[in-house]
Formats: sequence, C-alpha cells, structure tokens
Amino acid sequence: MILLTRLSGSAFVLNADLIERLDSTPDTVVTLVDGKKYVVAEGLVEVVDQVRAWRGSIIAAGSAPITGVDPHATHQRVHLAAVSSHPTLEGEA
Repeated sequence: MILLTRLSGSAFVLNADLIERLDSTPDTVVTLVDGKKYVVAEGLVEVVDQVRAWRGSIIAAGSAPITGVDPHATHQRVHLAAVSSHPTLEGEA
C-alpha cells in the first residue's frame, strides 16, 4: 500500500497492485486496472519510488526468518509416516 495525496490535500492509501498506469498531464494521474482514476499531488517518479519501496518491503518480509526455526541448524528434517497400500487397491497392479 502506498500513501498518496489528492490535489485537495486529503491523504489516502492505495493498493499498488491495482495500478495499471501512471500519466503526467502535467498532474500525475493514477489509473487503476478497473479504470478508476486518481489525480494526485505526488510526481510521477515519486509514485514509482513508493511502489518500488513497497514491493521491496514485501520481498524483504518474505525472506525474513520464521520464528520457531533453529537458525543454527543446517538441515531440518521433517519425519513423515510410512505410506501403506490402500486396502481397496491391493491386488490391482
């Protein structure tokens, strides 16, 4: 989500995944995938920078260590139960 400002001065948060395109006419116009348009006070480059930073934060959060996992273990094995034949499939090979 990115924080933008309408030309009236009111701030709003926009889901950056919904942006289809940005235009500078000379005001910055954000067009969403559903066709809705927002005219914002931020410049074109500033909006692009915000989107890049937001996407980078998502990637960084996804690569953060998971709590409860031993960070010093080089290999953590998961032990699964043995698989046995299903009684209705025995003899059908």
